[in-house]
Amino acid sequence: MDLLDFTDCNLYFEDALPAEAETLLDKASAEYGEPGAEAALLSAYALAPRNLTVLVGLYRFYFYQHRMEDALHVAEQAMSVSGATLGLPDDWRHLTPECVAAAAADRRFALLRFYLLALKAASIVLLRLRRIDEAKARLRMIAALDSKDHLDSAKLLEVIAEFHEQPDDETALAA
Repeated sequence: MDLLDFTDCNLYFEDALPAEAETLLDKASAEYGEPGAEAALLSAYALAPRNLTVLVGLYRFYFYQHRMEDALHVAEQAMSVSGATLGLPDDWRHLTPECVAAAAADRRFALLRFYLLALKAASIVLLRLRRIDEAKARLRMIAALDSKDHLDSAKLLEVIAEFHEQPDDETALAA
């Protein structure tokens, strides 16, 4: 399946967003790095908890603030929302090529790509949390579903493998 086929697809940020939530997202963007930014994002979330634009904003805020546990929670929430819309299993470990193909057959490539990118985002957060095996399991799933590696999960798995083959600094210093 070609995960770059966006013909006849709506993108997540094209979904309707309540005007008040949009104003709050703009406020959070303007106040990034200040205490009011998170409050604005959480207020937008309270207004539109299933809106992917709000979830992406919240994820990015937490990720760039190095609040990885919070970022992981939001990435998983984004997967839950997009996965439910696509009719995917609740647990990413139960994804199959067939259920992914069914979502794609409904011409929901953009939302399917969003779901897989949220799964990849969770993987990256898990790497930052040093939960390597959990991250690799998610990346392997993406690689199995993305035969052309458009999402670079196979490449990322190669980098992880190379990194873990190298001796850590203490071993290198002792030699």
